[in-house]
Amino acid sequence: MKITVLTYLDSEDENSKEYEQVVPQVARTLRSLGHRVSILGVHGDVKRLIAGLSRRKPNLVFNLMEMFGENVFGDIPVTGLLDLLGLKYTGSGPGELYLSQDKGLTKKLLAFDGILYPRFAVFSKQQGSFETGGNLRMPLFVKPLRSDSSLGIGGKSLVHDPVALMERVTAIRKELNDSALAEEYIEGREFYVGVLGNGQPKALPPVEVDFTGFPEGVPKVLDSKAKWDEGSKEFKGTKSVLANLPDELRAKLQKVAVDAYRALRVRDYGRVDLRLTDTGEIYVLEVNASCYLEKSSEFAMSAAAAGMDYPRLIEKIVNLTLERYGK
Repeated sequence: MKITVLTYLDSEDENSKEYEQVVPQVARTLRSLGHRVSILGVHGDVKRLIAGLSRRKPNLVFNLMEMFGENVFGDIPVTGLLDLLGLKYTGSGPGELYLSQDKGLTKKLLAFDGILYPRFAVFSKQQGSFETGGNLRMPLFVKPLRSDSSLGIGGKSLVHDPVALMERVTAIRKELNDSALAEEYIEGREFYVGVLGNGQPKALPPVEVDFTGFPEGVPKVLDSKAKWDEGSKEFKGTKSVLANLPDELRAKLQKVAVDAYRALRVRDYGRVDLRLTDTGEIYVLEVNASCYLEKSSEFAMSAAAAGMDYPRLIEKIVNLTLERYGK
């Protein structure tokens, strides 16, 4: 097939230093599988995006678009454009992406299906606008409603009183131009469970976040330091490992992940973030549609544990996409 790998980075040179590793990794893997592959990198220019797609006429778009221009939520309208152009593409569409990015809506959908999640309140960007799903107990964890990649999450995110809560809400509104989500902090082990499929999605082996090297007294949360600041104690003190679990507990985690994946209508592939309490309760923290696909990512790690190396994983996503389109 002719496959175009679509990215928000404004270059089509897969050896460019500005590229995240995932773009050339996916492109080279698709070529190794026998496809004719091009890369289309467009950062905020709609006309150029349409022209590039029209010129290439791909049989399939492998969509790695994470934002568009300065809009960190721009991946949503890009998938809408792909729909309007009649192009087949991997991963979730505009509706599914919106549902999973709005963490308040995510929790409402989980509630409808009886899936456990932290109780929460949403403070919209407009002053005075507020909604809650019930009485909340301190401490609360405060984060942006829609931003991902741990943006806006740091040492002040865990609050113990109303004053600190409103300070954090104000900071998120001002710094990220986003609404704020306050949710009850769930103490426990954290797991990532990858899921593949559409009609009958299957969960991959869980990956656990190992916090054993985390600084003392710091909430065990992957904040922006732990994810991106390679020199920080938080970054050095965490690692992702294949979870060593009894079969029954592993099956429970996987079932909750698949239930959440279905509730959010995720397509082709995604990752569900969970917390397991000492009493055995499993809470859904987030559902990540079209999650990160880099070779060293937790998703690829889970697939490898299931006997699916990176080329087979990429091939599986392509095949799931084609099946969904009836091809």
